[in-house]
Amino acid sequence: MQQSEEVVFREARKEDVPVIVAMLADDHLGATREGDPGDERYLAAFERIDANPYDELIVAEQGGEVVGTMQLTYLAGLSRLGAERCQIEAVRVAAAARGRGLGGRMIRWAVDRARERGCAMVQLTSDKSRTDAHRFYDNLGFTASHEGYKLSLS
Repeated sequence: MQQSEEVVFREARKEDVPVIVAMLADDHLGATREGDPGDERYLAAFERIDANPYDELIVAEQGGEVVGTMQLTYLAGLSRLGAERCQIEAVRVAAAARGRGLGGRMIRWAVDRARERGCAMVQLTSDKSRTDAHRFYDNLGFTASHEGYKLSLS
């Protein structure tokens, strides 16, 4: 895969799911929470995301290979005069494609996509242990303005 090859952003297809799951599992956090890429629960989740007009599972494709992924979810709310927000989740770049600026291109593409939809804000969360990711998002203009909380139900 050459750096100069064009990157195409598109909605994921069912056949992309195993590659996406492998990218989700390819770090210190994902390795402990992801399972077999062929697990039917991944396909069920994909079908639900694919059917929902407020969710987009996006892949970055380069040279015919899926090299990145992220999920965009559009959230309605009453605050900010009923403004829609775009939540970016599960941003991953394949190990072989890291360090080439793809992550920045992905986030800029997501921000442009949200702007096209009329969103007033783009937001995301990043695990506290991902200090490199925090610098990455800071450099892209994001502000760590809130403290996030999660409660695992499993």
